Amino acid sequence: MFLNIAMILKKLFYKYILRKNYYRYGSCKRCGDCCSKIYVCHQKSMINDIKEFEKLKKLHPFYTYLEVIDKDSNGLVFKCRNFDKENHICKIHKLRPGICRRYPDEIILKMKGVMSENCGFYFKPIDTFEEILNKTKKKLI
Repeated sequence: MFLNIAMILKKLFYKYILRKNYYRYGSCKRCGDCCSKIYVCHQKSMINDIKEFEKLKKLHPFYTYLEVIDKDSNGLVFKCRNFDKENHICKIHKLRPGICRRYPDEIILKMKGVMSENCGFYFKPIDTFEEILNKTKKKLI
């Protein structure tokens, strides 16, 4: 019974306090994929212009860590200059920016992003399919 109450409280905390739709599980495997192919969203759209990126670098210190490596249909593709490929670790790990500390965040899923197959993290929806189906049925009635 205590376990059920704890799970209910956890669910309520995630959904209504943190405003999350997914639980994040797992841990970093230090593959570096998340540091090697990065899309950056600014004001709800992907950065797809070098001039825009240069302006953002002046406004936000995080962007100075990034280097443009490609451009595709999603926008500019970046890599982080602080990732040490030989040792598979961030050179500024203890001082890394908040965006890196929170990675991966469910915003990736909301923006139709894809995590690397090598990533040790994964997400599970907070609400089960049955719960969502029942809520939808109640709204229709």
